[in-house]
Amino acid sequence: MERPFDRQLGELRKNLIRMASMVETAIANAVKSLIERNSELAYLVVKSDEQIDSLELEIDKQCVDLLALRQPLAIDLRFITSAIKITNNLERMGDLAVNIAERVIPLNQEPQLKPFIDIPRMATITQTMVKDSIDAFVNRDTVLARSVYERDSTVDSLNDQIFRELLTYMMQDPGNILRAVHLILISRHLERIADHSTNIAEEVVYIVKAKVVKHRSHSLEEI
Repeated sequence: MERPFDRQLGELRKNLIRMASMVETAIANAVKSLIERNSELAYLVVKSDEQIDSLELEIDKQCVDLLALRQPLAIDLRFITSAIKITNNLERMGDLAVNIAERVIPLNQEPQLKPFIDIPRMATITQTMVKDSIDAFVNRDTVLARSVYERDSTVDSLNDQIFRELLTYMMQDPGNILRAVHLILISRHLERIADHSTNIAEEVVYIVKAKVVKHRSHSLEEI
């Protein structure tokens, strides 16, 4: 017979997965709005943030109620405390998707500065990291979680590469500066989304193995 506590944990897990799905959609649509120069889609991303924020508050309340009323121990306690952190990371990802969309809207009103090559590549890696961090959480898969934070350096390198290239465009023609700055910030927002995915992956390791890998307290080889 299922305990009420187990049912509440299941509801919490479902809400986290639901929030993650909404965030994944927001990120995908923000990137798509840039590549396809679709401002209507960008506006939809901005509007979707209210739902994500509302769900964050609901999950936070669930976590507080479980901690206060059920006094969980061991892995259940780690799951609930990590859920609070995961929700915060997801909410920040949603905000960053909105930031991308808000940069896309003025960009789409101007001629395209350059062909989009590295940003879509960076976006693909970042979106995969988001998906895999959530899959790792759902399946308690520490191997998949480790693969997420191993990809973070690739995203960082692409971000640096994009910045250097766009800096060249700005130096060549002051008329390129505003569009280049928008693209630099979009790249930066994608890099930050990857960082938040890494944070979620680290929480997965904590839930499953009770090991803190934040700031690499344990080496990756131990995970």
